Amino acid sequence: MQFELKPISKAGIQEALEKAERYRLLNEPSLAESICLDVLVADPENQSALVMLLLALTDQFGHGHGHGPHKAREILPRLKSEYEKQYYAGIVWERLAHAQLRKASPNAAFTAYDAFRQAMDSYEKAIALRPPANDDSILRWNTCARILMRNPNLRPRPDEAYEPVMGE
Repeated sequence: MQFELKPISKAGIQEALEKAERYRLLNEPSLAESICLDVLVADPENQSALVMLLLALTDQFGHGHGHGPHKAREILPRLKSEYEKQYYAGIVWERLAHAQLRKASPNAAFTAYDAFRQAMDSYEKAIALRPPANDDSILRWNTCARILMRNPNLRPRPDEAYEPVMGE
């Protein structure tokens, strides 16, 4: 079933973004996502709406609904700041890692480790680009590092190309 969505006014964008933030804080990311999509129809380049949308999408990782990481990653090129592209790429990877841990599937620890390392790589790039007095990327990198150090079961996938040596 299709409906024609009703547009919001440009004058209502700030209030809509405040509502989206409240919905995220109330653990209602799909409502925040919808509001951000409405804002982006009214103002397609709105950086606050893009960031909020990315965060609302990542809030849904691992909960059986939402669009998965590909939708969140599609937003990254639309961000104007190179720092934010790297920082939010790290957020996507880090939240994907946490979703993998909640999954608790047989390979979740390996997949989570890989995602945490990808997040750390993105945060490392963001650290080099960060504005003065903005340590967010350092704080996120340190969080990922502590999670990996405290959880020895989070480790790289073992080499699966093991070939036993046959004696003669």
